[in-house]
Amino acid sequence: MDTGGKIRSYNIVRHLAHNHEVTLLSYYGGRRDTGYEADIEAEFPGAYTVHTAALDGSILAQSLDYLHRVFQFAPFAVAKFTHPEVRRLVASWLREKRFHACVCDFLSASLNFPDVIAIPTILFQHNVETALWQRMASTESNPVRRLAYCVEAAKMARYERRALGKFHHVIAVSENDRQRMLEMDPSCAISVVPTGVDTHNSVVAPPSKTNPPRILFTGSMDWEPNIDAVVHFCRDVFPRVRLELPAAEFQIVGRNPHARVRQLASHAVQVTGTVPSVTDYLRDATVVVVPLRIGGGTRLKIFEAMAMGKALVSTTIGAEGLDVRSGHDLILADDAAAFADAIVLLVRNAGLRRQYELAAAKLAAQHDWSKIAQRFTGVLQAVRDLAAPNDESRHSRVSGQL
Repeated sequence: MDTGGKIRSYNIVRHLAHNHEVTLLSYYGGRRDTGYEADIEAEFPGAYTVHTAALDGSILAQSLDYLHRVFQFAPFAVAKFTHPEVRRLVASWLREKRFHACVCDFLSASLNFPDVIAIPTILFQHNVETALWQRMASTESNPVRRLAYCVEAAKMARYERRALGKFHHVIAVSENDRQRMLEMDPSCAISVVPTGVDTHNSVVAPPSKTNPPRILFTGSMDWEPNIDAVVHFCRDVFPRVRLELPAAEFQIVGRNPHARVRQLASHAVQVTGTVPSVTDYLRDATVVVVPLRIGGGTRLKIFEAMAMGKALVSTTIGAEGLDVRSGHDLILADDAAAFADAIVLLVRNAGLRRQYELAAAKLAAQHDWSKIAQRFTGVLQAVRDLAAPNDESRHSRVSGQL
């Protein structure tokens, strides 16, 4: 589980399976991974895994795949996760009414569902994808990538609006996301289930004594919003920090660092690539930063750092949708100078930093995954109970917010 979405999905499904009969349909491309398939079956007995044998992950293969799909109605981020065998399985199971309720996890999987769905089915929206692509287009400096992002943002806006109307109910991860989706489709029935954290396996760390001070960013480093965040930080923020703290170090911890991320490595910037666990890096960090300028949904990385008692500096977008208070649980700063000033303040003032660390840990303790899964379960049960059992129309949605 090396991305926020995977962590969120895994923990919710894990807790659902404690008290309910759950069937997980998982599919993946690339090379066949029998170890992964065995692990899924062991974790969730009765799980179905489909190997789609998709294209490899090379830039050339992805570019050719994109060109092949560019004129399709569905955006690339959806089309590439659509597969005939998955569609066949989903249609068959829904037609047979095997389940009391079904969940489409991520918009990217939504094209695998038929237009007419026979049982209560919920779309779990981890992000508002239209907003994500629009922000990527607005911040991209490369003209070729910017054009591609603009095309995808336009396609995503049309597709996401249509997809919201296909499902009986939608689960968003923040009120911000809920409001954005209601702007697309005011008739949509949307509930909010916030993000969580594994508080049982996240022990609050003692105050960091790392010298020189260590600034940390964690995340999947092949994801465009994270790439943009660390490039922006190294270009516009970190030099200002180094003027005040010449010995400060910046660690970029996360899987599959893109070439633009690897190029940032220097004597003061460490790019780790994939690590067994981010726990050790979080424990030693003086300050954790989330300088995101693009994104949607909510950031698990913030609650993970908070659960370990770390002081954070984030942009407003970076903490969007989270129940946090700037000046109490973390510091929000949206321009480079203010962001750098906040880091310097926390590094130099150990007493103030400890206040933020304790407040962060207290907030994270309220969002354990077991509590979040209970809310998720409540939505599924309400949709099951309220959906008209004999109406198979795509418009038979549970009205209102549960």
